Amino acid sequence: MWTCPNCGREFKRTNQNHYCGKAPVSIDEYISGQAKDIQPTLLSIRNAIHNAIPEAEETIAWGMPTWKKNGNIIHFAVSKNHIGIYAGQEAVDYFKEKLKDFETDKGTIRLMTNQEIPLALIAEIAKWCYSANQID
Repeated sequence: MWTCPNCGREFKRTNQNHYCGKAPVSIDEYISGQAKDIQPTLLSIRNAIHNAIPEAEETIAWGMPTWKKNGNIIHFAVSKNHIGIYAGQEAVDYFKEKLKDFETDKGTIRLMTNQEIPLALIAEIAKWCYSANQID
């Protein structure tokens, strides 16, 4: 067991990524709570998604930046070694060829922090997810 020195919570994994105390209530708060070196990347991802689907509401759901309109559309979150884009299995299947250089699993796209972030592809996925969400 590992105990966070800041909040005292116990975790099975050492240095478990978590929020000490209250979860963020806005995407700005989420990003500002992350390591300084990853914040510009997160802002770029946020801007790519926002510009792709400006009519979607930006919010926090499950502690993650989320865009929704008539339901959840897409989320992202920081992990220890990657940024997860949570677009759903249908999106991962649809963009399978374009995602061949990225690790995917159960509707998640893992962008390793040491690789270039495909902002245009993230925007394309967000638009696709938005369109699919509005049909249902």
